[in-house]
Amino acid sequence: MKVATVRPRSLGPVSRIAYFGPQGTFTEQAARVLAAGDELIPVETVRSAMAAVRKGEADAACVPIENSVEGVVPATLDGLSESTPLVAVAEAILPIHFSVLKRRGDAPIRTVASHPHALAQVREWLEVNLPDAHPVASSSTSAAAVGVLDGEFDAAVCAPVAVEHYDLEVLATEVADVTDAATRFLLVRAPGALPEPTGADRTSVVAAAVNRTGTLAELLTALADRGINLTRLDARPTRNNFGEYRFFIDFEGHVAEPRILDALTALRRHCRNLRFLGSHPRADGTRSTIEPGFGNDDFADAAGWAAAVRKGELA
Repeated sequence: MKVATVRPRSLGPVSRIAYFGPQGTFTEQAARVLAAGDELIPVETVRSAMAAVRKGEADAACVPIENSVEGVVPATLDGLSESTPLVAVAEAILPIHFSVLKRRGDAPIRTVASHPHALAQVREWLEVNLPDAHPVASSSTSAAAVGVLDGEFDAAVCAPVAVEHYDLEVLATEVADVTDAATRFLLVRAPGALPEPTGADRTSVVAAAVNRTGTLAELLTALADRGINLTRLDARPTRNNFGEYRFFIDFEGHVAEPRILDALTALRRHCRNLRFLGSHPRADGTRSTIEPGFGNDDFADAAGWAAAVRKGELA
């Protein structure tokens, strides 16, 4: 699998990019792919990367949003739903294969550390090749490498680029239980100019809906009634009352399109709060599926007809 990405255009300079670090993570690789920043700023957590943008310490942040094996990244969803809004302006999809790094020498390997998502993606490899090693969760793949250098762990499951940053020996490379695993990353920044629509775009929102029967069905119907294809749906607790959730919804299309704008207004009517998370080109280049009668021209024509009726220009 090749790296899939669409670089942001017409968004002004992006000179400082905060990313979920430390150095040597897949997120650093994604940040280098998404924008040629003058300065890459590694931070300890996903939320710290977003906070750097909100504080004006960075122009954008690169964060992981979902993995094809382990699903969504909760810290990213939560970070996007809280504090002042940020919007996604670009995405990259990176193939995920790991290297196992260790200290130089022949010391036995009793512990193997990495981010929980990484450990989950090499579980079978570890059981076969390092059956006596105990997996240990760390805050990131590179933090695990630092732990190996410091003697805290015996080995680390890392992005291949980590060996360029840390003086460790490669025990194995191209390690993955699923050969075509991939992670999607977002480049997020403060609200402002959005990328122009391309016909192969993704729009994202987070909906805080009223907790009653049929609420989720109403949200999905607002998209289905307009012929809009859903690409992702996740729920996260609001942390206010037990059983209350926010819904994170990705769907095909761009807010500049009449059909998408019409859907957003419908979603807003069904929500206590609707936060727009951006419209940007899809990294895989998949064009929006538009059924007959649901094209942008159809929505524009219908709106024009209704306006004419309102003015008394049609019988």
